Amino acid sequence: MHPNQSIEQIRLAASAQLDPLTRSALGQYMTPWAIACFMTSLFSERTPVTLLDAGAGVGSLSMAFLNRFPKSHIEAWEIDPTLRGYLIDLLSDANATIHGKDFIEDATNNIQFGLGTRFSHAILNPPYKKINSNSAHRALLKELGIETVNLYSAFLALTILLMENGGEIVAIIPRSFCNGTYYRPFRKLMLSKCAIDHIHIFESRKKAFRDDDILQENVIIKLVRNKIQGDVVISESHDGSLIDYDETVLSFNQIVKPGDSESYIHIPAVAGEEETHSPLFAHSVNEIGIDICTGPVVDFRLREYCRTELCEGAAPLLYAHHFSDSVVRYPKAHKKPSAILINDKTRRWLMVSGCYVVTKRFSSKEEKKRVVASVFDAEILPCKLVGFENHLNIFHSGKHGLDRETAYGLATFLNSTVVDNHFRVFSGHTQVNATDLRNMRYPSRQQLREFGRIAMIKNLSQSEIDAMIKGTEKQSGYQGDSTSRGFASHY
Repeated sequence: MHPNQSIEQIRLAASAQLDPLTRSALGQYMTPWAIACFMTSLFSERTPVTLLDAGAGVGSLSMAFLNRFPKSHIEAWEIDPTLRGYLIDLLSDANATIHGKDFIEDATNNIQFGLGTRFSHAILNPPYKKINSNSAHRALLKELGIETVNLYSAFLALTILLMENGGEIVAIIPRSFCNGTYYRPFRKLMLSKCAIDHIHIFESRKKAFRDDDILQENVIIKLVRNKIQGDVVISESHDGSLIDYDETVLSFNQIVKPGDSESYIHIPAVAGEEETHSPLFAHSVNEIGIDICTGPVVDFRLREYCRTELCEGAAPLLYAHHFSDSVVRYPKAHKKPSAILINDKTRRWLMVSGCYVVTKRFSSKEEKKRVVASVFDAEILPCKLVGFENHLNIFHSGKHGLDRETAYGLATFLNSTVVDNHFRVFSGHTQVNATDLRNMRYPSRQQLREFGRIAMIKNLSQSEIDAMIKGTEKQSGYQGDSTSRGFASHY
């Protein structure tokens, strides 16, 4: 049997043996062989080679690395005894040290007390699991000044600190670190100590780890410790087979915008048509006089005031299920309440009825687009006050509604394919945060009203929305980015 096939069979056999609860607790998702080989191909030739493989699983990444660098010394961490047994067998003929300890504990001690090895290379598929704020891991990380919320970013942060100057890291991780407030400290640490050399994205968020039913959108990132930042290779494939690989080279300023205090990491699709310099994305929400908040009503805190049906003295209470196909469907039979009493305890959480644009904070895996916008229009659903539940994002103006033309135009713009492409550049997970929407750019208020005037008299299809938005872009004289994308076949 071909050795590559046997490693893949070992991975699948080991995965089948894992207890589902343990697997969930440890965030275990093992790397397919084709992806492991591609990750190894991103390393440059450097000697001597000492590899760090944290969360090594059965050893697919280490074995792929040894195929290219056979004289390497490997230090691998794997806490799960079932996986560690496979790892020991697979690396039995290699120059390898296998640690059965907790990587975060070991790495923290090594960094604090100057123990252990400084590594020339690291290859990672770290565990994906939230870190509780009161956990031992959180306390250990704080001792090193590492503030992060997930095991994968903790593993990568510790690995960065364990690398020698010029040391190279290749990791496959969820894309969620690219944006959002919670990952800002991690982004700052990474960008201050490393240069980004290469980022690979998968067009399908479900197929890189198709055997494990992963919903996170994963990327492969190559970092180099203490290297001066230069241009970044952005590559793309549909899935983990990498048979349709394409790449381009972009300046770092296109990846992390100069002066961005959040240090968001933008990853344009290689073959995409999205253009972040378009006049459609010229204005901040502050410049066009629009505010964004999450829905103020947290229903379990106000449960005693919630009602199943709208009644006298109550306001409509709207949830995500009330918004489908960009239309408000109220009332709608559901296990959740439909109304909330208006009194001194609830009034502060309600908004004056008007014209609001609403998006869901979480897009389901069935939805093709990340941002799906609807208009709550008081002319269609008359009421004095309205409650928006916390799983919604609300576009408003000083906690009041927008004028109708702006509201309908904004919803139309948000529902366009160009916005979906734009949003995906810096958001790789299914959650649509109010912070992300605030950091996005928008057309002028005048342009939004022009969109709205059309949308208010005609129920536009998706193709008509896209044609209108694109037509506006062309009328502005915008010709797109003239930079050559430089596609290349690599793998």
